[in-house]
Amino acid sequence: MKIDNESVKIKEILHELKHLLPAQAPLKDFVHHNTLHGFQSFSFFEGLNQASNVFGYQTLLSLAEYRIKWKNGEISEPSILSAMLECKVVDANGALMNKLKYEDVSETVDARIGQLRREWIKHQAIDLDSMVHPSLFRILCSYLDQGISTWRFPEKNLGFLDAMKQIESNSQSSFFNTKEARNWLLTGNCNIEALLHRLVGDESRYEQYLFDQQFSHQGWSGIVVSIEMQPSGLLDTREISLYDLIVFELLLELDVMVMKLGPDFAPLSVFLLPDFAPLLSPSAMDEHFILRRIWQIALEKSYHTKVLQGIQANTDRISAPVNKSFQALFCIDDRECSLRRHVETLDSNSETFGTPGFFGVAFYYQPEGGKFKTKLCPAPVTPKHLIKAFGVNEKRKKDAHFHKQTHSLLPGFLISQTLGFWSAVKLFYQIFKPTMSPATSTSLQHMHKESQLTVHHKGEFEDGLQVGYTQAEMANLVEATLKSIGLIKDFAPFVYLVSHGSSSVNNPHFSAYDCGACCGRPGSVNARVFCAMVNDLYVREELAKRNINIPSDVAFVGALHDTSRDEMVFYDEELLNEKQREIHLISSQVFLNALKNNALERSRRFVLLDKTMSKDRIFDRVRNRSVSLFEPRPELNHATNALCIVGSRNMTRGLFMDRRAFLNSYDPDLDVNGDLLFGILKAAAPVCGGINLEYFFSRVDNQKLGAGSKLPHNVMGLIGVANGIDGDLRPGLPAQMVEVHDPLRLLIVVEQEPEKVLQVIQRDENTYQWFINDWIKIVTVSPKTKKFHQFKSGSFNPLEVIPKSLKTKKQSDPIFINEINNLPLMLVES
Repeated sequence: MKIDNESVKIKEILHELKHLLPAQAPLKDFVHHNTLHGFQSFSFFEGLNQASNVFGYQTLLSLAEYRIKWKNGEISEPSILSAMLECKVVDANGALMNKLKYEDVSETVDARIGQLRREWIKHQAIDLDSMVHPSLFRILCSYLDQGISTWRFPEKNLGFLDAMKQIESNSQSSFFNTKEARNWLLTGNCNIEALLHRLVGDESRYEQYLFDQQFSHQGWSGIVVSIEMQPSGLLDTREISLYDLIVFELLLELDVMVMKLGPDFAPLSVFLLPDFAPLLSPSAMDEHFILRRIWQIALEKSYHTKVLQGIQANTDRISAPVNKSFQALFCIDDRECSLRRHVETLDSNSETFGTPGFFGVAFYYQPEGGKFKTKLCPAPVTPKHLIKAFGVNEKRKKDAHFHKQTHSLLPGFLISQTLGFWSAVKLFYQIFKPTMSPATSTSLQHMHKESQLTVHHKGEFEDGLQVGYTQAEMANLVEATLKSIGLIKDFAPFVYLVSHGSSSVNNPHFSAYDCGACCGRPGSVNARVFCAMVNDLYVREELAKRNINIPSDVAFVGALHDTSRDEMVFYDEELLNEKQREIHLISSQVFLNALKNNALERSRRFVLLDKTMSKDRIFDRVRNRSVSLFEPRPELNHATNALCIVGSRNMTRGLFMDRRAFLNSYDPDLDVNGDLLFGILKAAAPVCGGINLEYFFSRVDNQKLGAGSKLPHNVMGLIGVANGIDGDLRPGLPAQMVEVHDPLRLLIVVEQEPEKVLQVIQRDENTYQWFINDWIKIVTVSPKTKKFHQFKSGSFNPLEVIPKSLKTKKQSDPIFINEINNLPLMLVES
């Protein structure tokens, strides 16, 4: 059954559905994105208003929440007045201000979605969702299952509809209760338009009906679209499309109608139906939305003003060290913001940089003995290279009580009577003494520390991929990465490439805790590959020809920072000579102490952790909680993210930003044509902006745009989570990941002249859309004059920032561990 048989109208409806449905990938590739990407062609608030009116989403905080922030001092009076001015509202007698702060306003939203299908309940007392969804979800989950199910789905190598047809024709039982629905499937002549004519009748209602149907389970529909668009999202691939899903669901609905009303039931359009407004027609902003829009702008202005004042006060306060002890390249990830500060505070001669955590090397990776190749680069990139691990043939440990034979009759009985007892003892022990186990999802298992990698290309190709890199390719990639961060001279004796990943137990969203630039996986392989490239003698000779002189005694070493455990491992240490090992020993001690300080800082938000304990004990507790079966918050991940700073470290070195900033190093003096900045912003907009907006919308509407509480979650087929055994898949993030998050649009601060930044963001239409439609805010700071310019309505305009001195604190100050809420920007002394 092919979509080619459908009319142009049906194809257009399917195209629009794919555009507006949630686009979250399966759990193994859970990479953050703008949940309301379908509305990004609108300006920010127009898109939010449209999404609210069409789908009933809560797209901003409630008035009550904004008022609490105002009373707490998070929203200033000047910012409210400025927000009113920006919204072009007049408050001559103070009535609007009074309404903002004190009056009750109706917050009811009558969403357009679902209105048409509710007419079945009104006229025929039939709730199709409750009668169809349980069967539909179980069938979808069984077909898409990636290894949870005890029994394999029959005919899994066929497309979804062909598999359903094959099973139906060869089974004694049936998916349907009536012959009519069964015959529609088996004849092979059914299509969406024919089925809609039978169920709905009126062609003008088709679009509304299909939108109502698919958004009644937006999670399952969204995952089907994601798999259709990128089949590699499943390791055990399946052929399914939104078209297949709709056809089968319409057949199930037809089956219910025939069963309940008989074969002569009348289509929906014969009843007197109200004239609904066109589903996707523009919506005017009502009073309630306008008030919340003012509050949201005021909230963002209050915070952004403080940030710019902090950058202004801190700029060039601390310059880069002259006699560098070591340098470290971290991922731009906001969780590394604090660790970089701690490293530089402990060792004032150290220097840190930020760059996307795949370090500019994009490839597929296959561990030794691995069946699958996994992508280690940003999701939109399609690699042409393959890196394979070899040299370690160690088998992964297993838990006997997870054996598949536990589901069989006799072996299952024997196992439950023997191993079952010890499993109970082990579970009891794990409650009070959490430790690593085979069930732990840990970044350390991604790549064995002692393995070797096929970094150098030796003429081998596999599945159309080049195994390893040529030396010429290596030189080009290393040059591009080093230039992008401004590290082309004054190298320290040691340069670390610090990737990151995370460890947790019983956490389905584990990919969201790893590196987004590595497609939701740890970046340890990328760090090792880059180091192998830059340590290559030919590469260094070639770089020298390009005016990047790296002394022969400079060592590049890869590392992995586990962000939930605050542990760090180093790779290829055996390649260091005796002198380098001595330097590395000193540097690794700095990292260890910085990790302890970082764990201490993180612990201030962990409510159940006793802050009066010693630093070492808190460090142990933080590591233990990452592997606790009963810990729903292994770490807070990107919660509270709000900033992206693109510029030299002098702008932010020694500045306490409370782990809220993505930090991308950039030297404006090296970027004559803006090419380096173009590469940075083209990646930062969708990656950092996607992270920011998924947190934003999961926070303001955790039930529809988020995943709700993770406590009742069930993993469905290893592709998504649902509440209960038959529920819809939950898009977005669970409450435990966003409960401390302040929904603020990302502010990107770029150290460059505004004219050049404008040219850069206008080069690419998709990148420009983020800024021209205000989904991301961007401000420039001139490298020469230190003046700020803000982008608005297609141009950069001068932005006056009133200077303000910041408090200066020592890193040991108790404020860093005794305050659970967000802290203001401060200066930190070494």
